[in-house]
Amino acid sequence: MQQIVDFILELDKLKGVTRKVRPLGLTRYENSAEHSWQIAMLAASLVSYAEATVDINRVIAMLLVHDIGEIDVGDTMVFVEGGWEERKAAELAAVTRIFGMLPESQASVFLALWQEFEDGNTSDSRFAHAIDRAMPVLLNLSNHGQSWLENGISYERVVRRVGPEVNAGCPALWEYLEGRLEEVRNMGWFGATVV
Repeated sequence: MQQIVDFILELDKLKGVTRKVRPLGLTRYENSAEHSWQIAMLAASLVSYAEATVDINRVIAMLLVHDIGEIDVGDTMVFVEGGWEERKAAELAAVTRIFGMLPESQASVFLALWQEFEDGNTSDSRFAHAIDRAMPVLLNLSNHGQSWLENGISYERVVRRVGPEVNAGCPALWEYLEGRLEEVRNMGWFGATVV
């Protein structure tokens, strides 16, 4: 019991990991715990639109564990390009430490879910990736491009970073996002146009 309690209290630190987008109507930035909760709800809401049949319970579990490594390494904005191999190695070390707080049988299950998400080779993980990539876009579309403008993120970079993964896991969601992104393309909601 103490191992589980210690693990859950360690997860509380995810609430202190700040991301680069603001929740609707707030001046502060969202944290990674809020992000994980919101994308779990988005996945549950969009499961009927998944590219393939998925086990929504596994998808939700993946989404709840996928950012736990940020407790040790912090968040990197999805639109950042480069440095991902080093970052993923640091996240693996972090989740190994954090899941290692649990009894081995539970630790191995969570680590396997985290790794499946990272590998992105199953229909469950492709759908989870689609949902994870879509949420920052949805928030930016609702916030008039807030984090895109603050961080100099171009329309082209947004499409390049999220399009393939969202389309692979949830084509209907990408069709929606692609249309919305095109709508706001010339409205000044993006950073400098860089290809």
